[in-house]
Amino acid sequence: MLVYGNPGEQYEHTRHNVGFAAIDMLAEKLQIEVNKNKFKGTVGEGIYQGKKIILLKPQTFMNASGESVVEIVNFYKIPLSDLLVIYDDIDIDIGKIRIRPEGSSGTHNGMRNISDILGSHDFPRIRIGTGKPNENQDLADYVLSNFPQEEQLEVNKAIEMAADAVLEIINNGITSAMNIYN
Repeated sequence: MLVYGNPGEQYEHTRHNVGFAAIDMLAEKLQIEVNKNKFKGTVGEGIYQGKKIILLKPQTFMNASGESVVEIVNFYKIPLSDLLVIYDDIDIDIGKIRIRPEGSSGTHNGMRNISDILGSHDFPRIRIGTGKPNENQDLADYVLSNFPQEEQLEVNKAIEMAADAVLEIINNGITSAMNIYN
């Protein structure tokens, strides 16, 4: 399992880093410390419901996340069906999440990189809505911007829903999580 964003304090609260925020919340719920530097990322490991859980925050920057993902997938021999990627999506409204068992990367360069390096789109994902930029706004500037205060409450709810959805997936499967959260 992994989520991703951009490393560094300057990106901590940006739209691109809602996946990192979800992993932080999940780590807190599972009492897993994500603090070991390996696999080109920051990693934490623990046991939940008798299952080994590995949390990864790639430190390669968003558009090269696949480099980190492939290292951990290969090292642990993780079946792609057990990989779960949590990331931001501008095509989903703020405060919403979407869970899918597989799918294309769409317009997301980080997901495209992961899919290209893994050679497959066949892995589950949770997308956290960050809303679309207005027509005059540069996309890169938008995804690297912080949420305005009036959006923060909705974003926080979506981040918590994403963390809870992961627990639902572990406990009852992705179909159950899709029925609850989509």
